Amino acid sequence: MRLERKKEHVESYLKTGYKGDNLFKDIYLENNSLPGFDFSEIDTKVEFLGKVVNFPLMINAMTGGGEELSTINEDLARIARDFKIPMAVGSQTIGLEYPKCRESFKIARDIIGEEGVLIGNLSATSTLEELQEACEMIDANAMQLHLNVCQELFMEEGDRTFTNLEKNISYLVKNFKKPIIVKEVGFGISSKVARKLFDSGVKYIDIAGSGGTNFIEIEDMRNFNKDYSDMYNWGIPTSKALIDCKREVPDAFYISSGGVNTADSIIKSLILGADFTAASGEVLRYLMHGGFNVARSYIESTIEKSRIMMMLLGVKKIEDLKGVDYVITGRLKELVSR
Repeated sequence: MRLERKKEHVESYLKTGYKGDNLFKDIYLENNSLPGFDFSEIDTKVEFLGKVVNFPLMINAMTGGGEELSTINEDLARIARDFKIPMAVGSQTIGLEYPKCRESFKIARDIIGEEGVLIGNLSATSTLEELQEACEMIDANAMQLHLNVCQELFMEEGDRTFTNLEKNISYLVKNFKKPIIVKEVGFGISSKVARKLFDSGVKYIDIAGSGGTNFIEIEDMRNFNKDYSDMYNWGIPTSKALIDCKREVPDAFYISSGGVNTADSIIKSLILGADFTAASGEVLRYLMHGGFNVARSYIESTIEKSRIMMMLLGVKKIEDLKGVDYVITGRLKELVSR
């Protein structure tokens, strides 16, 4: 059932039509007509998990493995390798339950190689033994623990027990030997949750706000007996989640995701304080609808446009984006001023 569900998630995502708003349009930036340097001087390299990568964009967790989905992981790994950016695989639970599915995850490490950054993925309900096994499966540089309470509640066969999530995360962080990234699945990490996570020892937080992949719609498409369309707008817009979390817990390492699929949203995320960004659904859409070369071109174009934006802001290095002035307008201003 789990394998079939993962295939349905991919198929359903490609049919989704709801467009959320991450509110990055409410961040105003001013043009710099005197940048004072040449375009060739722009440097987008950053350090991530102890390794230097060429651009602060990760291909985020998407598929849950299995033979029919292994070509997706293969293509995504090739793109990550070509641009020397990190990649996270989808939930490895199916690989733990069915050894025959493990190759669909291992192939990513085979392609990226030892020098590439590859991140594993399991539910925050996982045991330490499961986390270690999943990590060894792909020789992961770090592991994601996903928080998908909202998705589970709209999933007909989903979990309904979440009592020990915080306690389990704290235990895993204290006992797992590699970095742990706690991530939402598209409904946003609030400032209160960020504080709880940080106080539990979590250093890396993927805010995964609303505005990107919508798992309420995806699960709604799988359930023919109920209609949840009136709840598609649930969640914290990515820009608000980032601003709130950064204010509450400034010392955490933040990954901005949730509709962060354009140069504009990437650069604005970094200006607002994100340390890294991640995209998933948009990459998958280009890959499945256009093929490998189209998906590769999308990443290439996004990086190039980001460099152009850096030039227009008068910024040579990624780290300097945090010093760029901005103005918050519109709906976002109303939300963050409360």
